[in-house]
Amino acid sequence: MATDTSSTGAPDRVSRIRNGLLLAILEHRLLPGTKLGEDEIGQIYDASRTLVRAALQQLAHEGIVEIEKNRGAFVASPSPREARETFEARCLIEGAIVERAVKARSETWRVRLDDQLAAEADAEARGDHRAAIRLSGEYHLLVAEMADHELYYSLLRELVARTSLTILLYRRHRVHFCGVDHHRLITDAIVSGDAVRAKALMIDHLKEIEAELDLTETEESSASLADILQG
Repeated sequence: MATDTSSTGAPDRVSRIRNGLLLAILEHRLLPGTKLGEDEIGQIYDASRTLVRAALQQLAHEGIVEIEKNRGAFVASPSPREARETFEARCLIEGAIVERAVKARSETWRVRLDDQLAAEADAEARGDHRAAIRLSGEYHLLVAEMADHELYYSLLRELVARTSLTILLYRRHRVHFCGVDHHRLITDAIVSGDAVRAKALMIDHLKEIEAELDLTETEESSASLADILQG
């Protein structure tokens, strides 16, 4: 474990740790409930516990990590209700984002969107599911970047990460279903300047992803331990 707690370059080092953990979550390499030991992370990134803790606090603020007193930090495990609220928030925010993106359309943005779609298609073709999952999230963030709204972008970045955790926990099938075909339809609508269709396609796309999840609430038993064991 590194012991250097010098503030020189600390923000960059914290960002490196935070981004590395987030990428592992987005690519489904770190699963919900995984314990994030400060010492082990510090050894991986050659960083002090102070820097590791700062990175974990950032992720906790974003709802990606849960920090429990006397137990440490864990990759968050969203409840079904939190999962539904995440998708509801994404529909509201991304509906507004895609409308702004249509207004910002240009040849430069068309090329960037096409390049993104090509990267997604390539990942799917070679069976690289981790890359496909990461790239699908990056597509939504690219549209948000195109919309040029800093708050929307910041919020969506958090929601994309929470969505990744939700899919890991509640997907019915072990397949990647945020497909490039849906993204192509949305892109075509954006490029053609059809804001109404682009918004409808984006919301339908998000609702379809949510529909593939099993978000059934399970009722907690009100029976006491004695009732259960002696019943």
